Amino acid sequence: MVATVAAATALVVGLAGCSAATPATTSGAGAVAGADAATAGATGAADPARASDADLWPVGAGFDYQLGGASPVPDGVTVVARDSTDEPAGAGFDICYVNGFQTQPGAVWPESLLLHDASGGLLVDPGWPDEHLFDTSTAEAREALAELQAPVIDGCAAAGFDAVEFDNLDSYSRSDGALDLDDAVAFATLLVARTHQAGLAAGQKNTAELEARGRDEIGFDFAVVEECDLYSECGAFTDVYGDGVLAIEYTDDLRDTVEGLCSRESTPRSTVVRDRDLVPADDPGYSFARC
Repeated sequence: MVATVAAATALVVGLAGCSAATPATTSGAGAVAGADAATAGATGAADPARASDADLWPVGAGFDYQLGGASPVPDGVTVVARDSTDEPAGAGFDICYVNGFQTQPGAVWPESLLLHDASGGLLVDPGWPDEHLFDTSTAEAREALAELQAPVIDGCAAAGFDAVEFDNLDSYSRSDGALDLDDAVAFATLLVARTHQAGLAAGQKNTAELEARGRDEIGFDFAVVEECDLYSECGAFTDVYGDGVLAIEYTDDLRDTVEGLCSRESTPRSTVVRDRDLVPADDPGYSFARC
């Protein structure tokens, strides 16, 4: 297994890329480590929603999700997520997107580390048919996969990102029963430990069913969640991470309106509304609004 990992590492490094409400006034990189960071509770005491010593962002910081391509940072935004193959925005707190549990389109991974279907073919994500699921069912496979992801994590750190967001944590739910939540937890724990070793914070992506295990067992520092308002599950994340939740809703499937979204008490303070494809600002399909 070690020889396979060494031979494959060069093939996957750098291939970890993806798939207005009234603006707040928060701005400036210096605010990121301020005393009112997202991990401070309402009483001013330390919020238990901290798994490491990583600094996060000020409460209610403006957020943008730029996985479809880098754009100029909108006014008032200090937290920006971009693909690992892009440069950080440098607006305050930069999140590096890594496809942690599935392959990227075109990336070459050892087939022994990928799930296969009953006929022996590679199992694909139904929503992303050019992505294959990692086989996280054994400790040996998880260790090998984590070793292959380590250079990507280190690349995020070297580029100047502050955190890593690991996508497709819920891939077990698309594995035809080959994987379960415990497999995802075990692999995520390795990824997060490696991320903290690199000096970065680590973000949970979606997967409300983790509940407090994401913070307490895996060690995630914050959460990035899609459409929690649409599915009425924002509380599953804010109950665990407090204000350390970054939320994305999409214009093509809003529960009602941007105004309605931003007026709901359950809506995370750092919420953005984007076009489904997250295209750059110079694309006609671009849309951006935030709470």
